[in-house]
Amino acid sequence: MAKVAFLGLGVMGFPMAGHLAKKGGHEVTVYNRTAAKAKQWADKFGGRTAPTPKAAAEGQDFVMCCVGNDNDLRAVTLGADGAFAGMKKAAVFVDHTTASAEVARELDAAAAKTGFSFVDAPVSGGQAGAENGVLTVMCGGKEDAYARAEPVIAAYARMCKRLGPAGAGQLTKMVNQICIAGLVQGLSEGIHFAKKSGLDIHAVIDTISKGAAQSWQMENRYKTMNEGKFDFGFAVEWMRKDLSICIAESRRNGANLPVTALVDQFYSEVEKMGGKRWDTSSLLARLER
Repeated sequence: MAKVAFLGLGVMGFPMAGHLAKKGGHEVTVYNRTAAKAKQWADKFGGRTAPTPKAAAEGQDFVMCCVGNDNDLRAVTLGADGAFAGMKKAAVFVDHTTASAEVARELDAAAAKTGFSFVDAPVSGGQAGAENGVLTVMCGGKEDAYARAEPVIAAYARMCKRLGPAGAGQLTKMVNQICIAGLVQGLSEGIHFAKKSGLDIHAVIDTISKGAAQSWQMENRYKTMNEGKFDFGFAVEWMRKDLSICIAESRRNGANLPVTALVDQFYSEVEKMGGKRWDTSSLLARLER
């Protein structure tokens, strides 16, 4: 058992912190920008709440974080009331936010100056993965810090791996989102084409899913896509945030992402259709306008 703080109780953080308390058996203190959400969590899982990130971090062995973006991350880590001001020596800060590799390196350097460790650890698996405790966690940071954090992360992870130094976790999450963008567009076009051809969608997918076209998206999303239902996963506006991080990083490292950039434009069209909170499979709706 460890003393753990969790910052950010959104659709991902709320169940993740719950697994730390119930499955992991850790002593958990939570902080959320909206205090009522922190109280709701404590009432459900029996942990403690803190009024600021600094107060939550004080005396903890590990501080986990899952917020919205780079600016949100800086807001809860830096400054007089930020978690970094409360971190004890040799503690580990684990950031599950999907953010830039740049901010991961920035916070890793700030942590090293103060005497504690930083691990960037974005996740994949969505809300269902968080609730079921089966997330994939992609980590960057020093080997010893990761080795200490891994058993704690295990409370909500099916797969957890260190990919390299600070920033490597975020870069791997970018690869994940790049791959998903192309897959969902391809699946959308395939379903659209099959419909226009008068084929039985279920029979088609049942057949091709046994071959090289198979993917998680095909197995888990084709039925709801075919029914025009798009409220079963990761929201378009969140995906656009992630793809913007990928495209910005590609400008720094020289990678060519033509499909990613095109799919991001397609998602902007979905947003204009009123689909900001539709799930990412709603690329099909754009084709069927």
